[in-house]
Amino acid sequence: MKKTTFAVIIGNRAFFPDALAKQGRKDILDVLKKNGFNSVALSMGATKYGAVETYADAKKCAELFAQNSQKINGIIVTLPNFGDEKGVAETIKRSGLAVPILIHAEPDTQAGMTAANRRDSFCGKISVCNNLRQAAIPYTLTESHTVKVTSGQFKQDLDEFASICQIVKGLKNARFGAIGARTGAFNTVRYSEKILELSGISVETIDLSEILGMVARLADSDRSVKTKLNAIKKYVATKSVPADCLLKMAKFGYVIDRWVRENELNGTAIQCWTSLEEFFGIVPCALMSMMSESLLPSACEVDITGLLAMYILQLASAKPSALLDWNNNYASDPDKCVLFHCSNLPKSFFKSPKMDYQEIIAGAVGKDNTYGTVVGRIAPAEATFLRTTTDDASGVISAYVGQGQFTNDKLDTFGGYGVMKIPNLQELMQYICKMGFEHHVAVNLSQKADAITEALGNYMAWDIYRHE
Repeated sequence: MKKTTFAVIIGNRAFFPDALAKQGRKDILDVLKKNGFNSVALSMGATKYGAVETYADAKKCAELFAQNSQKINGIIVTLPNFGDEKGVAETIKRSGLAVPILIHAEPDTQAGMTAANRRDSFCGKISVCNNLRQAAIPYTLTESHTVKVTSGQFKQDLDEFASICQIVKGLKNARFGAIGARTGAFNTVRYSEKILELSGISVETIDLSEILGMVARLADSDRSVKTKLNAIKKYVATKSVPADCLLKMAKFGYVIDRWVRENELNGTAIQCWTSLEEFFGIVPCALMSMMSESLLPSACEVDITGLLAMYILQLASAKPSALLDWNNNYASDPDKCVLFHCSNLPKSFFKSPKMDYQEIIAGAVGKDNTYGTVVGRIAPAEATFLRTTTDDASGVISAYVGQGQFTNDKLDTFGGYGVMKIPNLQELMQYICKMGFEHHVAVNLSQKADAITEALGNYMAWDIYRHE
């Protein structure tokens, strides 16, 4: 992921010590650089200490931001003192930027409440937020109302805000590929392309017959096919998989890779049951696992809104995502369940992955036609789960998000699987069922539920439920 760039507004106000604004500018820019972020801010010479106080200052700052709009991911408003609420609001409005905004206020100290060094940022932050609210400009708050910019707590605020910015940026003009028709038995993964398009998300479609037609034209000796075959063998253990199945995977994978590049896609959702197995003789799981691991998420059963959730989790964490079934209860524990798929999980999810055949569908189409899964036990880890869907009756995108923990609890089964502990799981299942969500859920080995809630609810204006 490219380094995040923040536009920085240093607030200042008459009657308050200018020296605080000067030091505040230095502190915030130093902290951003130290933590690996780029910044765009007025120079010390452009205005008094590079801060925004007057209407003239706001115009200069807005022009600077507009000139750098292509690289700016978010705006940070820092208030070393009370700050000028009109100057902040005017800068943001005139800049034309439609990015997330973080409002920060520096705390006073008990020993520093004299006229010479008093900040009143505690109060000024309320006024800035009031003005932004009047202008219908959404914004994000730090965890504490005031926080030292040099503190560890503010670093956490920054990391969370960076995730919010990456989600909002990544969803602008996102492009997904739907390969094949929705499997007839899976009404649960139906979705509305038109509702997605209203949020700037496009879907490119291609019939599975076109992909298989391009595969049929490839020679076994094709250099690109050999390169893909080597990549598959290096990715995961393939000892038990017949050579002819691996060759089919290499051809199929190469064609999909090429189509993804040509259409500049951010992810794919692929038809599986049971056309590929019956008429081509493989499952695409390993290829999808490889794509997801390389941060080009791929969902099965043409679940485009499941893919969308995978992509959002990836944007928030810069880590691979997986799509799983809410599949089984775990014994009698009300806060644990089994998450499972056949599977196409990224290999980084597993303790020890290997390629195998798909045991469920093998009984219907034959074992030899179902090689290509990546199977194993999901390693213990903290995780965030997310589901997005198009609510056609309401004309909106809906979602739920929460956090859990993959455990070491004993389980003897097949495919890709793990036991997850989620506080108040029964309440979550009630919500999922009552609201008619799909049985698929996207999972990421990170803790990003708060950032996702803020990004989707506050900035994308989606209907999102945060499970606590």
